[in-house]
Order: sequence, then C-alpha cells, then structure tokens
Amino acid sequence: AKIALARGSGADLDMKATLKDLSWQVAGHLLHSLFWTNLASAPLSEAPSGALAQAIDQEFGSPERFKKEFTQAAMLVEGSGWAALVFDAQTERLIIMQIEKHNNNVFPSFPILLVLDVFEHAYYLDYKNDRAKFIEAFWSIVNWGEANKRFEQVK
Repeated sequence: AKIALARGSGADLDMKATLKDLSWQVAGHLLHSLFWTNLASAPLSEAPSGALAQAIDQEFGSPERFKKEFTQAAMLVEGSGWAALVFDAQTERLIIMQIEKHNNNVFPSFPILLVLDVFEHAYYLDYKNDRAKFIEAFWSIVNWGEANKRFEQVK
C-alpha cells in the first residue's frame, strides 16, 4: 500500500527501507505458508518416505543423521528465524540452512522442502523458552508426504 500511495501521489520513497520491509513481509508470508502445510494435524510417520527418503539417505547417511543436523541448525538460529531443508538443483543435493528473521540467508533458487519456524512466537505459549522441546515435538507432526511432494516437483 505504501508503494502504491507514493506512486499515485508522486511522493519519494526511502527505497532501501521500503524494499527491506517488503522482503520481510513477503518472505514471512511465504515461509509461514510452507510451514503450515509441512505440519500434520496429528502425528504421522516419523520418517521420510519416497524419493525424499532416498535423497536424505544419500546426502546425510540416514534419517537419524538428517534429524540431528536439522535439529542443531534449528537450535542454533540466532534470535528469530527458521531452519530449512532445501534442494540445490545445480548440484542436485539437499542442504540444511538457517534463515535469519524471514529474509536473511534466503537463496531464491533453492526450493524449500521442509521448514521450521523458530521465532519465539512459534513455541512460547506451549514451551516457554524451551526451543529444544519444541523442536523435538516438531518431528512427531512433520508431514513427510508434503515434503516428498515438494521434492518430486523440483528434482
């Protein structure tokens, strides 16, 4: 709305601040949309399946090793942010990455297969400051079918 108003009135914009705010808002929306759909409404299989399971085995050696590395990445996000499993089409490899805030350390060409919100708002009501307990609970409601579907679409 701010951009449209400025364009309509001919007013100048602080482009740096405006675009930074826009990237924060857009990335936050996209990440939350992915997050909600990679959660199951009830506990499902606690292990990946299909082509994604094979890719996880190839890259990490086992689902357990993947879970350990992803958990560490999520635990070590400084402040507010996200842990994500992404696919690099150039190397055809899975990568675990940290996304700070909503819009820092995002690689636009790396589609997100699985993402975990570790902003305090995601867990404080149920887990207080215990991010580790929240992350452990996350693993019981991962929708691996959705993550596998995302992988099938990009590989």
